[in-house]
Amino acid sequence: MNKESGYKWKLGMFVTIGLILFMVTIYFIGKQQNLFGSTFHITSTFKTVSGLQVGNNVRFSGINIGTVEEIQLINDSSVVVKLVIKEEVKQFIKTDARASIGSEGLMGDKVLTISPGNKSNKIIANNGKIVSIDAVEMDDIMKSVKKSVDNAGIISEELAIFTHNMNNGNGALSRLMTDPKLANTLTKTITNLESGTQGFSQNMEAAKSNFLFRGYYKKQEKEKEKEQEEADKKAKEEHEKLEKEKKEKEKEKEKKEEDIKEKTKQ
Repeated sequence: MNKESGYKWKLGMFVTIGLILFMVTIYFIGKQQNLFGSTFHITSTFKTVSGLQVGNNVRFSGINIGTVEEIQLINDSSVVVKLVIKEEVKQFIKTDARASIGSEGLMGDKVLTISPGNKSNKIIANNGKIVSIDAVEMDDIMKSVKKSVDNAGIISEELAIFTHNMNNGNGALSRLMTDPKLANTLTKTITNLESGTQGFSQNMEAAKSNFLFRGYYKKQEKEKEKEQEEADKKAKEEHEKLEKEKKEKEKEKEKKEEDIKEKTKQ
């Protein structure tokens, strides 16, 4: 008799603990899937969901506010994602909010993130739609990184060849840097060019003073002065026009204010 009652007591304890664990599990699953409490739905259309799955978290300002309820393939370039969101955060999600798909860490689960819209816009309605932003795929990132690495390898190889040629005296630049005679010749050439340029400027000044070219240069100067006068005149006219428009606007404003005052008195 004692053995039978002890067995029943153990069985009862086991069943009770099992029920408690089952209820706790149901509670946490329900809380995670927003089965308890008020919720509302939002949909967004993506070109690709990048591995997003039903049950993945929905975040707003870094906080989990819901889950992905349904993913439906419409055609080869449209995937509709239905979200279930906590009712308490509805006031923060505007009609111009945007949805994007990211990852929890580099290789973590996918997360759908909602970015807030403009505060002045309306709050999104139940079953409302928000615009999506296509995420950058990891494959695209890896291709970009690979391309950068390949380019760096090519540059390193060319730099090594250039350095080797410099060290062995190959190429015009190497000879210029290592041959004092060639460097001296180049320096003299540059000096002669500078002297020639200076002499040319002096000759031009002398030509301006020469009676044969004096008329030509005076004509050039007069044309420049005329162009400058026309430009100044045009600028002055523009300024006067703007001032006139400004005064007319001020008069209109004063007239409107007087009309408002008269209407108020009446």
